[in-house]
Amino acid sequence: MTEAAIESTPPSAKPAEWRTNLVLFLATVASVFFTGVATQGGGTAGYLAREPLVRGGQFAATILVILVAHEMGHYVAARLHKVDASLPFFIPMPLLSPFGTMGAVIRMRGVIPTRRALLDIGASGPIAGLCLAIPLYIWGASHSHLVPITAPGEGSVQLGESVLMKVLDHLFAPAKPEGMDLELSPIAFGAWGGMFVTMINLLPVGQLDGGHVAYALFGPKQDRYAQLIHRSMLAFFFVVVFGHVARDVSGGLGLYYLGRHLANSLFWLVWFQVLAILGLLASRGRDEEVKPETLTIRMRLAATVGLVVIASVARDNRSPLLPLAFFVGLAMLIAMEVRGGVLRRHDLLDHPATGAAPLDRARAVVAVLTLVVFALLFMPEPFTM
Repeated sequence: MTEAAIESTPPSAKPAEWRTNLVLFLATVASVFFTGVATQGGGTAGYLAREPLVRGGQFAATILVILVAHEMGHYVAARLHKVDASLPFFIPMPLLSPFGTMGAVIRMRGVIPTRRALLDIGASGPIAGLCLAIPLYIWGASHSHLVPITAPGEGSVQLGESVLMKVLDHLFAPAKPEGMDLELSPIAFGAWGGMFVTMINLLPVGQLDGGHVAYALFGPKQDRYAQLIHRSMLAFFFVVVFGHVARDVSGGLGLYYLGRHLANSLFWLVWFQVLAILGLLASRGRDEEVKPETLTIRMRLAATVGLVVIASVARDNRSPLLPLAFFVGLAMLIAMEVRGGVLRRHDLLDHPATGAAPLDRARAVVAVLTLVVFALLFMPEPFTM
């Protein structure tokens, strides 16, 4: 997802050519539109019909305008503080992403001089995006319609709800009678995607937007907080899985749906690994010896992809061997993380140092409110099938 990455290259380094940014943006537009037609227009059979194109276009326009606002918020704030920043590099991802994109990144060269500048750059993107995402979600939710609730596993995808979305649904969406659920319109789904991306970016870890905001507020103490938050993501995966299992056991279902619960709870486990990979990439610029037992990016990717494949197969396969294989593989991955990974090294998610002067009162309030917004956007289970 979107991330404002700080590099150690000197400020005099030449910025990337704008042509690359333009090509990636156009490719992302095509990817998001294709995804919108496929997911919002009734499948591939309707590609040439008018309604799928209109619905796909509504979805694409909604999420793209939110992402562009988000990235331009970062870019303008960086320029105002005279920080050498590139134009956003959008990341097209057809088929693999439910939105057709993985957001964008902005490369900032050198060190951000003050915590005030760090806050302005980190918070401006999420704030700018939400200024569009919230009213678009309100309009889209008010134009959504009700459908009968389908049982899990019948091809339906249940979108996660945050506190903010529940409030907006209560105020603006049609009331849901017993046995009915709200099927979001393309605009509401695009705005949901924009708020989902904002939630991920506001995780107060590393060099995500939330990491910038938290470091601007707390200073070097944030490195310790980031470590705790990152590890809590792994713990949260187990809490979600075993919460569902405990409910099934109390209802007399035993472990029958264990495979499905593993698949539906993978999000936080995957993001635990994604952030570890980002931290390892950021650490490459440091002058330190790489130890032989260090868990490499390739090993992390192989282990994580393997767990995702096993959990995906176990979703609709009741063999007890698949969950067993999953937990054996997960235990091996955690052991490797303890031996030579993010559960041993305490500096992989450290934020680059910036000026020591604390924030003024007004900006401290903005930082706290930005982190409160993250809490309001937080979704325990973003996707359930």
